[in-house]
Amino acid sequence: MDRTPELKFVGEPGEELAVWEWPGEDPPFLLAHATGFHGRCWDRIIRMFPQRHCLAVDARGHGRSSQPGLPYHWRIFGRDLAAVGEHWDVRGAIGIGHSSGGHSTVQAAALRPPTYRALLLIDPTIFPLEYYGTEPPDASFTLRRRNLWASPDEMFERFKGRPPFAGWRPEILRDYCDFGVLPRDGEFVLACPPAVEASIYLNSKEPEANIYAEVAAIRHPVTVMRAGRERQPGAFDLAASPTAPDLASRFARGREVLLMGASHYIPMEEPEMVADEIRKLAG
Repeated sequence: MDRTPELKFVGEPGEELAVWEWPGEDPPFLLAHATGFHGRCWDRIIRMFPQRHCLAVDARGHGRSSQPGLPYHWRIFGRDLAAVGEHWDVRGAIGIGHSSGGHSTVQAAALRPPTYRALLLIDPTIFPLEYYGTEPPDASFTLRRRNLWASPDEMFERFKGRPPFAGWRPEILRDYCDFGVLPRDGEFVLACPPAVEASIYLNSKEPEANIYAEVAAIRHPVTVMRAGRERQPGAFDLAASPTAPDLASRFARGREVLLMGASHYIPMEEPEMVADEIRKLAG
């Protein structure tokens, strides 16, 4: 079976979503990535399921999807993911979401419950309830990210020895770099512009991003994989877990997998563990 994904587009011009589709058996896996990433970060995990139909979305402002103007509010990502499920008439999927992709997956499951059979939320960016409505994080450092590169190879060589990338599997970092930039005027630019990434972080604690009502409404089986590295007060550490420690207990059918030695980048560091949890949910 040819496992090279086909790139497809959903939505109106200027707000198109790029979706990478791997052919295979249904029900599919529907995968949502973290802020600043893209759908091809899932390649190595998808390869562990050679017979399965998979759909990996590039969120708006990321990858090959359109880049509408600022600001970027969190509710729109859930609506986008639900629209992908509607477009493909997805039913009974395993929803797999990392970081902000976990937040989006919960939203999509509440908006269109038949899309999913079960959810795997990998260190989802769902903060403790009391965080919402408080001061936004200082995301100014994202605006200083290097945006221009000579090639994906240059990006890979620069990142491979630096944290947090030094802890990633090299082949996953390779995918991150190869699909994380876009050609422009003889150079390459980040596929998620720094201003888009900063906007997402700045809006992460606004009241609209509070989805605890959706969490309470979910009736699917839910596994929350949570990293043991906790965020410290006053520090915006992207390698630490943003997940509320009691999140799994707030789902009607929630289960927690706590990885004490892991950072926030679980799919990049421990893809086999992620695949094991997918297998449990897929039966």
